[in-house]
Amino acid sequence: MGNLYHDLPDVVAVDNVDGLTIPRARTLFGAIQRQRDYSLIQLLRHPVEGAPTIEYLIVEVVCDGVPAKNTVGIHYREHLALCVHGDPKRLIEVLALRQDFPVLMHQNLGMPGAPASLCLYFEPASVTMRTWTPAAFLRRIQWWLEKSARGELHPADQPVERLFFASIYELVLPWNWAELGKNPAFRFALIQQSEHPNRGFTCFLEAIPKDMPKVKGIAHVELTLPAVIHGIIEHAPVTLGQLADMLKRRKVDLIEALCVAIQDRVDGNGVDVSTSDNYAVILLHLPVCRTTDAEPDTVLHYAFISLASVFELGKAIGSLFVLDKKYYKDVIPQQTTAWRDQPIFPMDVLMRNDGAAARRQSGITEEGPASVLIGAGSLGSALLNLWGRSGWGRWTVIDKDHIKPHNLSRHSAYMQHIGAPKAAVVAELHTAAMGRATEIVPLVADATDLTQESVTNTLSAATLVVDASTTLEYPRIASTVDALPRHVSVFVAPNGRSAVLLAEDAGRTQRLRTLEAQYYRALIQEDWGKTHLSGHANTFWSGAGCRDISVVMPYSRILGHASTFAEQIQCVVAHENALIRIWQRDPVLGSVEVHDVAIFPEHRFTFGELDLFIDEGVKQQLQVLRQRALPNETGGVLLGYHDFNINAVVIVAGLPAPPDSKAGPDFFKRGIAGLPEKVNDASTRTAGMVGYVGEWHSHPPGHSALPSQQDWVQFLHVAFDMNHDDMPAIQLIIGEREMSVTKSGNQWN
Repeated sequence: MGNLYHDLPDVVAVDNVDGLTIPRARTLFGAIQRQRDYSLIQLLRHPVEGAPTIEYLIVEVVCDGVPAKNTVGIHYREHLALCVHGDPKRLIEVLALRQDFPVLMHQNLGMPGAPASLCLYFEPASVTMRTWTPAAFLRRIQWWLEKSARGELHPADQPVERLFFASIYELVLPWNWAELGKNPAFRFALIQQSEHPNRGFTCFLEAIPKDMPKVKGIAHVELTLPAVIHGIIEHAPVTLGQLADMLKRRKVDLIEALCVAIQDRVDGNGVDVSTSDNYAVILLHLPVCRTTDAEPDTVLHYAFISLASVFELGKAIGSLFVLDKKYYKDVIPQQTTAWRDQPIFPMDVLMRNDGAAARRQSGITEEGPASVLIGAGSLGSALLNLWGRSGWGRWTVIDKDHIKPHNLSRHSAYMQHIGAPKAAVVAELHTAAMGRATEIVPLVADATDLTQESVTNTLSAATLVVDASTTLEYPRIASTVDALPRHVSVFVAPNGRSAVLLAEDAGRTQRLRTLEAQYYRALIQEDWGKTHLSGHANTFWSGAGCRDISVVMPYSRILGHASTFAEQIQCVVAHENALIRIWQRDPVLGSVEVHDVAIFPEHRFTFGELDLFIDEGVKQQLQVLRQRALPNETGGVLLGYHDFNINAVVIVAGLPAPPDSKAGPDFFKRGIAGLPEKVNDASTRTAGMVGYVGEWHSHPPGHSALPSQQDWVQFLHVAFDMNHDDMPAIQLIIGEREMSVTKSGNQWN
């Protein structure tokens, strides 16, 4: 018996190539004429009257690579319809006209009983058309037929096939679906339907309290079925009978599983008919394997909404019966077919993200530490948005400020948040993105006030604190408290072009205080430091108060630096070392320079209530200057800063001797040539943070670093000058192996 072929509806024959009006159809005709494996059978067009929207080239193709008597059922010779659409953006469709052509993987969705449509390409049409040619297209058809005949079309690294073509309807489950389903205090409802442009929609199966009477519930039956082997993709069933038949072909008995699940809902007392919900959701979890002896590759999830209640379904399949307006178990389930025509509505199943899913989608392997963020402003809100959506870290945010109208130009808040605490706003926005799968805990408080138990308890419970407050108060205060966890400080320069990350080591032997000072020294001494803080952004008055000043900066710069910080802090947590890293961005070219600063341990000198801090880098610098000047003494001024909030003086760097200085083996008198300019340059490069704090000089070999009588006399002059402003003067002496520091008398004595 010969093969039977599908007829194409509403077409008319075209006599010859001159009758083809679609350019691609004429080009394809020429390619077929040149291809010895293709024979043209007929030309057709649709519609019969008017301009054609589709032109068909009916061909016979032979494939030498198709094995004889292959188990798939593809023939050596196949009749195909090449469907050329008038829209040049659409791919040419290939229909297998043989009526008994096998249903295989990688076929397009078509109408039941219609010719099989071959899915030739993995990429979207727009990508395929970039390199599409008629000759390559004809070879692709043969490739598809030969690979399918040998069972090699589906690559080993490609995910297993779905059972059904994708639905335009979606059902979204809560992230903690399994947990909610076991909680007797909840029932479920279909709510918040969102329509799509393609006439589909998304709805949500939400858990609601059982005592919420105004919301109509919907019962669900959840079934985990035996594993199946992946294969062809079928049309989604629209009746319970179609679904049962499809699964039966894959050796899965749906009705038996459904019968057991429904009977489990009914005890010996029965269930009142009046309490039954109007609708039901059948939720299927179906493991899928590549081969019969393989473990499941994945679990597919499908949902079907029934217009009948769960108990009505039970009655239809014969597992329940009704007596005195109650449903009871039928001990011997009845053989019935009433259920076969029961309409069901197929839906794809999606799950809201939890933290693990967010990390998996973001390529993050670690959950991240229990962390505290100081500052929920522009930078802090951006960081929390990035970390929160990627599931990294468990965050508490501390901020005392509230949202003002001008904040909206570069904050994640919206107009409805004006007046609300920033900490509460970022927590609310996180909940809007993640539900309650992960939470950000807001604390509206002043992080610098460590007398508040809420602040100290929060900080002490964390393993990481990120300071994004963009002020000096918190990082300097935190550096004085030994009991706090590891700290990282990040900030964007006022010009928006530069960003800085200061990270303490895991043991906090190098704290933000000394990292700040060493960052300043790099600004003073390195070439890139000259432009790091240059071109300060403009400011504007954001309110009536004298302190209501804000910088002018586009949100894009905040987001750009926040993205860098978010990734870099994750890297910092993975290592124990301290880090000073600076990024400088050219806003015109978009290029970025990265500078790492060497880090040195810190020395501490205590004078009553005043602490003086100087790091090993300053000491080494002064020792080099001393060595170069031998056999003479040398010296210069000390640069640093005072912070009386923490009763500290921090030495940042020492300047070399001015050229007009006088020196000998046993004396040194500092000059002044060029010194004001160098001090001013240091102040400019550090945005006014660093200035003159005292003097330093060296002692020759064989002498200690203790001050001589002459040193005391000179120091009294320095102390006298600084005492006009009630500022302590510092004298540092560098010897062959040691260093001594002297402080002038003032209010701390």
